[in-house]
Amino acid sequence: MDKPYISVVIPAYNEEGNLPPLVDRLLPVMRATGKPFEIIFTDDGSRDRTLAILKGMTKTIPELRVIEFNGNFGQHMAILAAFERSQGEIVITLDADLQNPPEEIPRLAAEIEKGHDVVGTIRQKRQDTLFRKWASKVVNITTNKMTGMKMSDYGCMLRAYHRDVIDNINHCQETTTFIPALAQTFAANPTEIQVGHAERSEGESKYSLYKLIRLNFDLMTGFSVVPLQLFALMGILTSLVASGFGIFLLVRRFIIGAEVEGVFTLFAILFFFIGIVIFGIGLVGEYVGRIYQEVRKRPRYVVRRVHGYQKEAEVKG
Repeated sequence: MDKPYISVVIPAYNEEGNLPPLVDRLLPVMRATGKPFEIIFTDDGSRDRTLAILKGMTKTIPELRVIEFNGNFGQHMAILAAFERSQGEIVITLDADLQNPPEEIPRLAAEIEKGHDVVGTIRQKRQDTLFRKWASKVVNITTNKMTGMKMSDYGCMLRAYHRDVIDNINHCQETTTFIPALAQTFAANPTEIQVGHAERSEGESKYSLYKLIRLNFDLMTGFSVVPLQLFALMGILTSLVASGFGIFLLVRRFIIGAEVEGVFTLFAILFFFIGIVIFGIGLVGEYVGRIYQEVRKRPRYVVRRVHGYQKEAEVKG
């Protein structure tokens, strides 16, 4: 078959109920483009019938390829594994939960053809809970301030990338990363468009509260040292305030004499400072932990087998 012009990359973890309707909607969209394409699924260690369904689809869909992970390595590692095997001039990432309509793909490809190298998306009329909307807004604002990037919706994985950006991403070997932000660092002419959003019809979100917090830490510590700088500045200001307060107490002792009033206030202030110190230690530990993960040089993921039109068996990280 001809070399693909568009590669659609889809990570999947326990999505057995969403796969048939997703492929039923995706295939007509891709064939209507009139250009060669490939669809690459990465099964991220699913525990349901996701892998079996995908393997069955490869027998009837020549454009479909399935990367089988040897365990659960996370959404971004699943996407990176597909990036390394993609061939398209335009690479589009899409979630398997059908919350982002595959019918939007031609619009993203058209923006790349206009000369943009990264096309981000902004979810309109989001069909998520109020908590997820609020958390997403906090992450977007915080990350933009911390990293200096200008992205409106970090959480939407329906995005398009030019081959040059994908090649640069493939040269990176970070053990923890956030692909939209990483791509933004390589982009020379990025843009954003608005896309539709739907409720998840099957299954449940794979991002728990802990994983959302973890993702935010990856964003902040992986693309900026601003948190460390802010903490250092906070330490300086705290030291100045503490010094001034110490002088005040000394003068007060000479004027009024010894007293026990206010001891609980002092305890409260002490606990506040201790909290700041513990937070700072945790922040520094986050950076040190990332360094530790990098120097171990362990595989980022392990591929058990690749199924589809290019038959191959391999183990790679």
